[in-house]
Amino acid sequence: MQQDASTAVAPSHAPKLKELAATAICGNDITSSCLYVSALAIIYAGQYAWVALLMVGGVLFLFRSIYGEVVGALPLNGGAYNALLNTTSKSTASLAACLTLLSYMATAVISASEAMHYVHHFWQGLPILYATIGLLALFMGLTIMGIGESSIVAIIIFITHISTLTLLVLVGFFYLFSQGVDTLALNYSQPLEGSIWKALFFGFAAAMLGISGFESSANFVEEQAPGVFPKTLRNMWLAVTIFNPLTAFLAIAIIPIAAAVENQTALLAYLGEVAGGSWLAVLISVDAALVLSGAVLTSYVGMTGLVQRMTLDRCLPQFLLKMNKRGSAYLIMISFFLLCVSILFLTRGDIGALAGVYTISFLSVMALFGLGNILLKFRRNRLPRPVRASALVLFVAISAVLAALAGNAILNPAYVWVFLEYFVPTVAVVFIMLYRIELLIFVAYLLRQIERQLNKRLPFTSHKIIRLIHRIRSQQFVFFTRGDNIANINKVMRYIVENEHTNRIKIVNVLKEGEEPPKKLMHEVEVLDLAYPELEVDFVILRGHFGPKLVQELSKKWGIPKNFMFIGSPGDRFPYGLQEMGGVRLVI
Repeated sequence: MQQDASTAVAPSHAPKLKELAATAICGNDITSSCLYVSALAIIYAGQYAWVALLMVGGVLFLFRSIYGEVVGALPLNGGAYNALLNTTSKSTASLAACLTLLSYMATAVISASEAMHYVHHFWQGLPILYATIGLLALFMGLTIMGIGESSIVAIIIFITHISTLTLLVLVGFFYLFSQGVDTLALNYSQPLEGSIWKALFFGFAAAMLGISGFESSANFVEEQAPGVFPKTLRNMWLAVTIFNPLTAFLAIAIIPIAAAVENQTALLAYLGEVAGGSWLAVLISVDAALVLSGAVLTSYVGMTGLVQRMTLDRCLPQFLLKMNKRGSAYLIMISFFLLCVSILFLTRGDIGALAGVYTISFLSVMALFGLGNILLKFRRNRLPRPVRASALVLFVAISAVLAALAGNAILNPAYVWVFLEYFVPTVAVVFIMLYRIELLIFVAYLLRQIERQLNKRLPFTSHKIIRLIHRIRSQQFVFFTRGDNIANINKVMRYIVENEHTNRIKIVNVLKEGEEPPKKLMHEVEVLDLAYPELEVDFVILRGHFGPKLVQELSKKWGIPKNFMFIGSPGDRFPYGLQEMGGVRLVI
């Protein structure tokens, strides 16, 4: 059938985050790593800890181009989930999403708990467990108020933290030049356990936790102003590559290694006390509590962007998308808070158990992002992107992350099991949503058998289950075709059947004025309609200009969310960026 498209109005957009605000939100997470990663690197790499941290900075430099290419080509919230969703199946993408959610959950609980431990250093009567819950609740409230308001808090924390670290480095070098290098020479005379290569390998594996948070910016890229995302990657890389090796070097130059290991829980505060006195130790401790609190905020913001995207794609229950007057998905924040509190009580605040979840999930997400880049090159090579990561960069970066995963598994084998205890239930919830049609069909079958045996109707009948299945599958999907051949449209329909809960699809061909309806395409769609009896195919011809306005109008007119609309990979001549299309997905 033939329809005419009228002019649509472009949707309004909320103010976008500028460079400082976006950097602060993700930077608080990654720069808080210096509070613990220097000690970890010294424990395993000894006097060569700063070298291991420089190696980590080198790996992060490689990931700048990987993240830049993936998010530049697919500038939508979701990080690794979004990359894999648009290059492979929804189930594979959901695995990456589960890993990311676990990483955020562990980050929030660890950061909040550690922050309260620093406060406890001054206030001995503070109940750490309940104070941790209070801190998680505080940042839940801030994110419910809106990302713009919460970014102001993030900026204050970030500037304070960078200023404090700069002061510590300056005071540390002044102390080193005035007192001499005797401690540094003593530390370098200490023997290593095994070879220098073994020390660097395990030091590098442990220190890779120092870049946790680098993936956060990709999970709220839609809230960032144009051109800001690559700047956040650069700023985070500079921060950790400068401060992490410097603080580790100063610790080795000023403090005996044995003392550094003994004071590992608050190494920088101890370093500040030795180099500058108690005033600097107090300042660093206060700063630590603040920036770790900022890492909690990062977890809320990044997790919200990811869960919203997953819920829109029907990987999670739709009620999570309910908004308050400020436009915040408050049920997502509340659910995340409750999950964090439950984990806090289940583990009784055991940081070691949470670190197992944190380490494996975070490094796995980094590896999956590299995989997403590879798939992007093979399956979406026509997509325009600002930068391209070379094959060598991908190989070295992914190999480094896999080596870090192996190193951490060797160092802490018990963490693997702790990780699985959290990962399996998380995956189970998502996969129940992904395969709920099959599960409901099975439940309906069981109910039918019971009804026959009892010869009476039950309160919850098989007919109600069948109606629910029909309601879920009635959601219509759209594919905009430029006149693709039958092979491409067949790929689209096969993807829909294998990945989406629907039995209805509109294939839409947008024609300019004067163009004739493609009779060959219409015939090919009729053939495919017969080949897929499980799908009700509606072929629609529209006259107009294909772009964001038309997509917005059709989404409103047909009641079909834009993330249920598919297009083929646009080329360099396509006049719009993918982010302007409002979340349409790529399918071929």
